[in-house]
Amino acid sequence: MALMFSRLAHNFIKNGYFPTDEVTMGRILQALDASLDQKLAILDPCCGEGAALAEVKNHLQELGAKPQSFGVEYNAERSQNARQWLDVVAHADIAEMAIKVRQFGLLLLNPPYGDMVSDQAQLDAATGGKKRLEKHFYRLSHPWLMPEGVLILIVPHYVFDAEFSALIAKSYRDVRVFMAPEQKFKQCVLFGVKRKADRLDPELASQLEAMGTGTLPPELPDHWTWPCYQVPNCVLDSIQFVAHRIETDGLAHEIERMHRSTLWPQFEQHFGGRVQKHRRPLRALRDWHLALALAAGQISGVVRSPDGRMLLVKGDTHKDRALKVTFEETGKDGDMREIRTFTDKFVPVIRAIEFTPGPMFGNLVTIQ
Repeated sequence: MALMFSRLAHNFIKNGYFPTDEVTMGRILQALDASLDQKLAILDPCCGEGAALAEVKNHLQELGAKPQSFGVEYNAERSQNARQWLDVVAHADIAEMAIKVRQFGLLLLNPPYGDMVSDQAQLDAATGGKKRLEKHFYRLSHPWLMPEGVLILIVPHYVFDAEFSALIAKSYRDVRVFMAPEQKFKQCVLFGVKRKADRLDPELASQLEAMGTGTLPPELPDHWTWPCYQVPNCVLDSIQFVAHRIETDGLAHEIERMHRSTLWPQFEQHFGGRVQKHRRPLRALRDWHLALALAAGQISGVVRSPDGRMLLVKGDTHKDRALKVTFEETGKDGDMREIRTFTDKFVPVIRAIEFTPGPMFGNLVTIQ
């Protein structure tokens, strides 16, 4: 599956969107491996049209694995197109995503390129580097990758200053870096396996920092000759992937996707019944009949009498206790014993608002 035609890709680039080219993506796939029937969760937090992560998913499926793909895209049109290729796509800014940490086995990160808002107060001078979009997106998405998970990072080589190099060298092992075949934006491709961030690898940090100053690595080869990166298993049922704010199109897509799990298929079953007019009873109601009708809410609404009086009534019932006292003689001495018996009973109550025009209009009436 071709990612996109070069002319179309050029139009996207002019709009600030830098999709991964087909040649680079094809060489990246050679470095990935997975086991048969392995359940995988793969993420692209800047998925664009979704084609790059879809290529990764197809490759892992050809290896016999069962991957599930997740993407985040800020642009509405691109996110809509990405839903054709990926399993779950959120139309949101990744800063507004509620994603549980350490739950994805592969992170494909090709973030936006460029400087962030300049820090005139130089509040970040102590960090030893410039504020770049690449670093910002890395810091946000790095925690979502599980230990032993595979990172594929595609950024310009000059982004690797002392700060960014230390971030990678502290959290990844088996790191390999190559220049992308397409060099319009001086991109490099970094592979790594996430490890516990316990200590800095000074050799790796120096290598990455040197690359940022102009010592470039070799080009990503046509044929991968190193050990492949194994994507680890994931528990797909526990994936937490939620956007704090959901757009109208995204809500419509989720409703369509989860239609069978909603109440809409049962709408007619719950709301299709017709309200029938209550029939007048054949005989006068007894007290307990009246109590049951009041408790069920059957006695309510507007009531009109033959003489023109109109009331808005609401029936109710409450439980009360009736006391019965009896005396009983006990023993030969004529001693008397008092017996108190409490009996539960339901007391019907009808409350009404006087609607008859006149001086009594609006008065509350209680019928008990």
